[in-house]
Amino acid sequence: MPLYSSQPLKIYNSLSGEKEDFKPIHEGNVGMYVCGPTVYSNVHLGNVRTFMSFDVIFRYFLHLDYKVRYVRNITDVGHIVDDVDEGEDKIAKKARLEQLEPMEVVQRYTVDFHNILKAFNFLPPSIEPTATGHIIEQIEIIKKIIDKGIAYVANGSVYFDVVKYNETNNYGILSGRNIDDMLANTRDLDGQSDKRNPQDFALWKKAEPEHIMRWPSPWSDGFPGWHLECTAMSTKYLGNHFDIHGGGMDLKFPHHECEIAQNEACTGQAPVNYWMHANMLTLNGKKMAKSTGNNILPGEILSGDNNILSKPFSASVTRFFMLQAHYRSILDFSDDAIVAAEKGYKRLMEALDALPNITAGNSSSIDFAAWKQLCYDAMNDDFNTPILIAQLFEAVRYINLLKDGKETISANDLADFKTAVNAFVYDVLGLNDDKAADGDSDKLDGVVNMLIEMRNQARADKNFALSDQIRDQLIALGIQLKDGKEGTTFSIQ
Repeated sequence: MPLYSSQPLKIYNSLSGEKEDFKPIHEGNVGMYVCGPTVYSNVHLGNVRTFMSFDVIFRYFLHLDYKVRYVRNITDVGHIVDDVDEGEDKIAKKARLEQLEPMEVVQRYTVDFHNILKAFNFLPPSIEPTATGHIIEQIEIIKKIIDKGIAYVANGSVYFDVVKYNETNNYGILSGRNIDDMLANTRDLDGQSDKRNPQDFALWKKAEPEHIMRWPSPWSDGFPGWHLECTAMSTKYLGNHFDIHGGGMDLKFPHHECEIAQNEACTGQAPVNYWMHANMLTLNGKKMAKSTGNNILPGEILSGDNNILSKPFSASVTRFFMLQAHYRSILDFSDDAIVAAEKGYKRLMEALDALPNITAGNSSSIDFAAWKQLCYDAMNDDFNTPILIAQLFEAVRYINLLKDGKETISANDLADFKTAVNAFVYDVLGLNDDKAADGDSDKLDGVVNMLIEMRNQARADKNFALSDQIRDQLIALGIQLKDGKEGTTFSIQ
């Protein structure tokens, strides 16, 4: 029996503003689309947090035995600076400034994106389509919307008629905005725009003579609007109606609102059952911005090459830090916060290192099945990773009690406990054991254990001065010794 049949899941749906029971369109299968990066610069930390949230969601669906088709796109054309319809494409602008071909810019920052996500132990999506690879599909969708009378051609560009669409549909259904209020609060068109209404958005833009990225279409040589690509790629790979669409909170309006309108105008039905949005990441209590210097790149965290953090931090520690907050809550990144997260991460990994050495008894003095269900309850409640982490620290407490002989565990419970702990830490949260990944860890273990043996011999010889000297010098190096019934162990602080 698949695990999902015994673990009912609730998801917060941005469309309804409530947690809803998750019921896939096709039993045992999940179709999920997540808006990917616009590859005109290095991926920033806020993006990493958003993609990490959906990486964990993807992982948990797989853990529950669902078959998942996870589509995450690459935006390599059409994203206008400042997210408006007039102006310069972000990639074309970068190419002009650096005197490169646009696809050189795309390649450089797509590689950076993949390298960073690999460092942070992301699972690759099932499909990673590009906007430029789906120009034909986007043109066909535009034709259908024009035929329905909900788009119009003006001077070689094509615009979606929001007012016409709203006569039979609800533009604002996702963001909760009212079209009349939006029109009233928007400045009048200045006569320079080809739009009929201020809220109309571009499906196709005619390229100016100096515009580098352009494709032929029935209306002009130009390029597709930013919102259109996700409609084309999500429906091509997941169908006109699929389970989950995700992205950052900043995409809810206008990007996702426009996607809904495009889909409904084209197909006559709502495209998505569950809309999911990850919240923003701040830095030292303020919005991250390159212009103010309040900014740090993911690679700078790993290298320590920054003026914000006190030292480098590993990808696993950074990942652990981010997952300590729920994906829908704002998370503030600071040196103090990640230092505290590093201590917690090391505590968790030390307990996992000790777990293989736990011996089984005749019976269990702790209800391990109840603990495991609490882990599932956390993730089943809209993927609540901070509550799951709290339960994992309860497991750390159990491990220490078992190690000290203060609690007992049966052989069957021990096997189940080991499997569950490893599954939640490594498979679901996607953490790595930095110590295990370090090629020098075995050498370090050997040296410290040799010093422990020397200290034990010194104590046996009543040479307490030498014993204390070994202990104190190890502490000075950040290595803490702990004497217990089963001998002396160490941890790295």
